[in-house]
Amino acid sequence: MSKEVKQNMLRPRAKKLPPITEEMWLKVNEEYRYLVEEFLSVQDFSAHTKKQYTSALRQFGWFVYERLGNKPLYKITKREFSRFLGYLRNERQMSSSSVNFRKAAVSTLNNFIENIIADEEENYKNFRNFTRGMPTTSRNKVYEKKLVTFDEFKMMLEALEEEKDYLGVAWLATAYIVGARRAEIKQFKTEMLNYEVNEDNYFNSHYVRGKGQGSDGKQLRFIISGEVLPYWQKWVEHRGYEHEYIFTTKHNGEIKVISDTWANYFCQNKLSKIAGRRITPHIFKASCITYHLERGVPIEFVSKHIAMHESVETTIQHYDLRSFEDKLGEVYKGAFKL
Repeated sequence: MSKEVKQNMLRPRAKKLPPITEEMWLKVNEEYRYLVEEFLSVQDFSAHTKKQYTSALRQFGWFVYERLGNKPLYKITKREFSRFLGYLRNERQMSSSSVNFRKAAVSTLNNFIENIIADEEENYKNFRNFTRGMPTTSRNKVYEKKLVTFDEFKMMLEALEEEKDYLGVAWLATAYIVGARRAEIKQFKTEMLNYEVNEDNYFNSHYVRGKGQGSDGKQLRFIISGEVLPYWQKWVEHRGYEHEYIFTTKHNGEIKVISDTWANYFCQNKLSKIAGRRITPHIFKASCITYHLERGVPIEFVSKHIAMHESVETTIQHYDLRSFEDKLGEVYKGAFKL
């Protein structure tokens, strides 16, 4: 492994915020806790989004407890909130997207208080959202998206097969060939092993919940290539138990569907070591999309039926990882000769 690759893999990451335990949460002023819990109880969030908001708002509450004298929300100023953002950026070295999400979570809570609570709570009659008008944290790019090529995919697949990591093989094949996100892959049901594969070697999945608002999110049906079925079948046969879902683990007799954390750990501790560079779960959707684009499949088709984006611009901006170096040669060779 080259020195450059090692440095890339060991690049410093953001310091994780400490988890806010129930004991810590109870130290935060009661009024703030009450407002957060009421806010969360009336929002039409998905389970995942609710978990994210809960974490973000508890982290802000702990910052208020530790650094702002545990004061009530209506006494917090823009200047004090900017200290929180600076803490996230500078002390914790968090990415711009992480900082902006936490800012948005507090802003949404403040809007709820301003629009709903203020009419009934004396202390909040003149409350104004102290995040309003504050600039968005400039976007930074911590890691470059680097395409997983088809050759790299096959290399990682073969290495996992040699280790007899059948769950890993099934997950990797699904992530690369289907192009589903980690949260979508874990929803795939074992019943699909009995679905009829058409003459073109694919079938449609059952509906799964994709990213989107509300408990139902966006309902998606993936195109499943018949190429992934042998990997699913081998894993299901190897695990030795029946379960509604394909991607599960068994520990101390308890069977659970894999978590997002499992996918993160698998990519960081197995795939990254095999590939010799940083691999994350998020790169596989872009790699699948780029694979089809490089084969000449029209981007409009890929965007709608494989990426399942509502706008082709989303596909172009975030998921098309083609280098276009060969096209640049065609365009500029011999151009502008005077």
